[in-house]
Amino acid sequence: MNISSIVVQAPSKYIDELVELFKESDYCDYHLHDKATGKIIVTVEGEGVEEEIKKLVKIQELPQVMAADMMMTYQEDQLDEEIKFLNEQDPVPDVLSREDIAIKDIVYNGDLKNKDFKGGV
Repeated sequence: MNISSIVVQAPSKYIDELVELFKESDYCDYHLHDKATGKIIVTVEGEGVEEEIKKLVKIQELPQVMAADMMMTYQEDQLDEEIKFLNEQDPVPDVLSREDIAIKDIVYNGDLKNKDFKGGV
């Protein structure tokens, strides 16, 4: 399942009409709007990117809409893969377990991954 947010841009005079349309639609969920700037935030859901794109295009084709762009996306499968990868990692960086590096030679810069040490490690 994918969920993506879309920012819709339209002339202020059409915002109320579009908000009602989006609230009643079966292809997106309305969240908020700013009539002064002519922006509306909606989300679309789909089993994959293709389904989301079809819904985005449907919004873009509305005559009152000047632009509609996908801003943020959540892809369930991708998130599951990343969680699995993180869970498989050792929480203690290798450098902290090595006995051939003196503590005084470790220069900490916020991240110990892929850092050089004074001893040429």
